[in-house]
Amino acid sequence: MRKRPQATSAEPPPDAAEPPHEEIKTVNNTHLRRAQRSGFVVTVLLVLFKYSSWGVYYYQFESMPPPLSSEQAGKRGFSEIAAMEHVKTLTQLGPHPVGSDALDRAVQYVLAETEKIKKTAHWEVDVEVDFFNAKSGANRLVSGVFKGRTLIYADLNHVVVRITPKYASEAAENAILVSSHIDTVFAAEGAGDCSSCVAVMLELARATSQWAHGFKNALIFLFNTGEEEGLNGAHSFITQHPWSTTIRMAVDLEAMGIGGKSSIFQAGPHPWAIETFASVAKYPCGQIIAQDFFSSGAVTSATDFQIYKEIAGLSGLDFAYTDRSAVYHTKNDKLDLLKSGSLQHLGENMLAFLLQGASSSHLPGSNAVEEEGKTDHESAVYFDILGTYMIIYRHRFANMLHNSVIMQSLLIWAASLFMGGYPAAMSLGLSCLSAILMWVFSISFSVLIAFILPQISSSPVPYVASPWLVVGLFAAPALLGAFTGQHLGYVILKTYLAKVYAKRKQLSADIQAELIKLEAERWLFKSGFVQWFILLVIGNYYKIGSSYLALVWLVPPAFAYGLFEATLTPARLPRPLKLATLLMGLAIPILISAGNFIRLAVTLVAILVRIDRDPGGTPEWLGSVILAGVISIFICLTLVYLLSYIHLSGAKKPFVFATLFLFGFSLILVLSHTVPPFTEDTSRAVNVVHVVDATGRFGAKPEPSSYIALFSSTPGKLTKEVEQMKEGFICGRDKVVDMVTLSMKYGCLTFDNTEDGWSQSDIPTIHVNDESKAKSDERITEISLDTKGSVRWSLAINAEEIEDFTFKDNSGELVPRDEKISMDGWFIIQYSGGKNAPTKFDLNLFWAKNSTRSAKKVDGKGEHLLLKLRTDFDRLTARAANVLSKLPSWCSLFGKSTSPQTLSFLNSLPVNY
Repeated sequence: MRKRPQATSAEPPPDAAEPPHEEIKTVNNTHLRRAQRSGFVVTVLLVLFKYSSWGVYYYQFESMPPPLSSEQAGKRGFSEIAAMEHVKTLTQLGPHPVGSDALDRAVQYVLAETEKIKKTAHWEVDVEVDFFNAKSGANRLVSGVFKGRTLIYADLNHVVVRITPKYASEAAENAILVSSHIDTVFAAEGAGDCSSCVAVMLELARATSQWAHGFKNALIFLFNTGEEEGLNGAHSFITQHPWSTTIRMAVDLEAMGIGGKSSIFQAGPHPWAIETFASVAKYPCGQIIAQDFFSSGAVTSATDFQIYKEIAGLSGLDFAYTDRSAVYHTKNDKLDLLKSGSLQHLGENMLAFLLQGASSSHLPGSNAVEEEGKTDHESAVYFDILGTYMIIYRHRFANMLHNSVIMQSLLIWAASLFMGGYPAAMSLGLSCLSAILMWVFSISFSVLIAFILPQISSSPVPYVASPWLVVGLFAAPALLGAFTGQHLGYVILKTYLAKVYAKRKQLSADIQAELIKLEAERWLFKSGFVQWFILLVIGNYYKIGSSYLALVWLVPPAFAYGLFEATLTPARLPRPLKLATLLMGLAIPILISAGNFIRLAVTLVAILVRIDRDPGGTPEWLGSVILAGVISIFICLTLVYLLSYIHLSGAKKPFVFATLFLFGFSLILVLSHTVPPFTEDTSRAVNVVHVVDATGRFGAKPEPSSYIALFSSTPGKLTKEVEQMKEGFICGRDKVVDMVTLSMKYGCLTFDNTEDGWSQSDIPTIHVNDESKAKSDERITEISLDTKGSVRWSLAINAEEIEDFTFKDNSGELVPRDEKISMDGWFIIQYSGGKNAPTKFDLNLFWAKNSTRSAKKVDGKGEHLLLKLRTDFDRLTARAANVLSKLPSWCSLFGKSTSPQTLSFLNSLPVNY
């Protein structure tokens, strides 16, 4: 393409960004270069973008500090080698859920280790160790994954350690809480979740016991149990332990994977903690984008930090390991996969933070949440750069900064459009159309593949064990779609500009054609400003912390464009975009955000292992569609500037060929089963449950049915697994099993040889004691529940018939009559407790005035139920053990608070009892 006319006939200096072999023509003493950018240069740019983004990700999230031995760390330092001994001991106990003997041994181990810390503490330091048994309690949260559920617990054992200076008794009145949980789910030994956290806390307690003689505030270390069953350990401590009233700030240590860098994913609401952490942490790691993502509910999980924030009104920090999130709550949460350096990273950061916080003369009070509700602009925006430096600023400053950029952008655009007139306004509109087309085509191409994949692949998520496959399966089509859509917009924009330039009679047709290409390219580049500007406006309006990303992707490219390219002079003709504009404009955005975007995509891939909360209730394509959509969005947002350089290059055909080849190669790997969807270390999440179904037996005595149920939280049928086991399973959707807290809408059942391993005495009973009417003609029904030895059970109460209920055990009333939230027409109670927890309860039901109490059908089957009860036992029957022994190596039992254990009993009470 030819270069724009120059003001003089002198030949302009060669542009370092242009290839030296370009053809130069002279027309009316004006030099023009052919509008053709080197395909090699553009290819290098694409490769540079890819590897610089991966390099940022690797340095930010994969580079770990070296583990230190006890000798290297010293008495006052943190040693990963010492902490790993704790992890090793705890994981050797195997899974240790609430109510198990293994958990009792784990608690006793932690207690013994804290007693050792007490004996070896500095002589001027008091270390108090309390073995705390929490009595019965009820926990009802107003947000998050447990919203609407009544979580009841009993007989939970915790180890609590308080470290204070011996000669400053007032320090005990202001404490920083550090908390994690000892218990695991029944399916995992819990190396990551959360023996690694417990080990870090033990080593932190040992190290701080050598420093505490200089503290102004106390440190309290809470090793709780019951977290996996509904955050009950934290709730029981906050509501029952006398030390809880002295806590001013809380720090929670968690794991949603195994190892890696422990990152802050929730902070606040008061900014003191995150600001202090940023100032002293050796390897700061934290992103408000993770906080926004978690708070949105996209991740269906919860941590003890919710209790400290919502129930106790505390501010603080929530840390989590997130590497290899696919192992979460499965057998692969094991010591072998715990990455070296993980504990050292968290331990050194936390030690520096606790020393600074415990020495501070001021901690935010427990009313920080209420204070922040009045001044929410004072909460913090935070993010780290390459894991070495953390940026912190308040929302008030963010609001001012964003508003300033928004106003300046509007002024610049207004001035530019005023100078350019109607053609400039139309060009802007058409460039925005190109951006819209880019989004439409990118998402369409990628999502189409996601829809098709379950139809042609053996698994709807064949990339879980090999996340790099998503680059070919989804990123390549998304990239091709983005380029196709933008190129279509480019063609439309050129057509319009041709009409504008046709009016310039002084320019020849050849010159006009070259100038039209150049101007269209520049407008495509500027369309990137528009999309990030819109996101900045939306993020600023809704006070989204991660809207700083829009600022980062708007300001540096705009500044580079203004420095090298921009002019408000209408008479100045367009010229090719400089490579320096792209390199300078993208350097800061890639540095700050590339690692986070890659990390988010990798985490999404891992989450797909457990996306189906009601097995068979989620379309098989849904997980891939979500992932494909997110990848397309990232590509459209980040590559809008780079793609605009391709249209005037010789890289168009190689670019299209490369994306098609990458997609085809990845698809061949999947269809040929060269790369398996799951491996022994990245397993498919399944549940094997021996179910004894006694529903429908009220008032009659038919024998209960007994069967083994096999279902999965991972999308896809279980055909391959069943064929390998050869245990007589029949799979399908024709027999829905209601597990109270979930419904098995697709699964496999076998009824062979399931009579042994349980007895009639294990079946829970529901007994109607009395029915009466209060003075207000309100009907009340008294129910007795006997769970027959089960200390983990779930109960659903029909909210269409019952407007409220009360609940009590042998300690008294735990749930009073008040306003309660139903879920899908049911009030849900989840109960868990220790081995000495009660098994007999009283339930009072208050009927709704419009209750029909009629025998009506539900989904065409069964009676209309008033109560549904499931009791769980962490016990293997011979039949279930046989199935588990033949379970393929790429499968693992999956545990969560709502899933049944390996032996479950179902019972119910009809409305017409």
